[in-house]
Amino acid sequence: MIGADIVALAESWIGTPYRHQGATKGVACDCIGLIRWVWRELYGCEPPLSVPPYAPDWAERAGEERLLQAALTLFGAPVPKAEMQAGDVLLFRWHAGCAAKHAGILADETSFIHAYEQVAVTRSALVPAWRRRIVAVHRFGVVPEKSRLRV
Repeated sequence: MIGADIVALAESWIGTPYRHQGATKGVACDCIGLIRWVWRELYGCEPPLSVPPYAPDWAERAGEERLLQAALTLFGAPVPKAEMQAGDVLLFRWHAGCAAKHAGILADETSFIHAYEQVAVTRSALVPAWRRRIVAVHRFGVVPEKSRLRV
């Protein structure tokens, strides 16, 4: 099952120190780096560069929804929150009026895996404070067409 495979890949990163724009297992990564690495492991290539350089302050006010746009490009339409399942990508918005700036992978009904600033890649409880900040849920699917990928 693809969801269990994705969770296992993400779990293998637990303990990797947080570093803004990092994507090296055991060395450093941020939330987007974790998603990029899972993509590479599943599809065998780097995802398109849909997310340009981004500020370390994920709660900053911005008019552009770069993370949401990148998710639409990579995964297509979001799935309803009520249908989220293990292995899905969760996007978070810290405050209304702020751009979505954080991502994680749902591990099970009660937890998710993410690179948490000033901590590391960790499994966190999906408590109401996190749950209400979810703005989109996306699902890894069949291998995308090569024409959409940078190989």
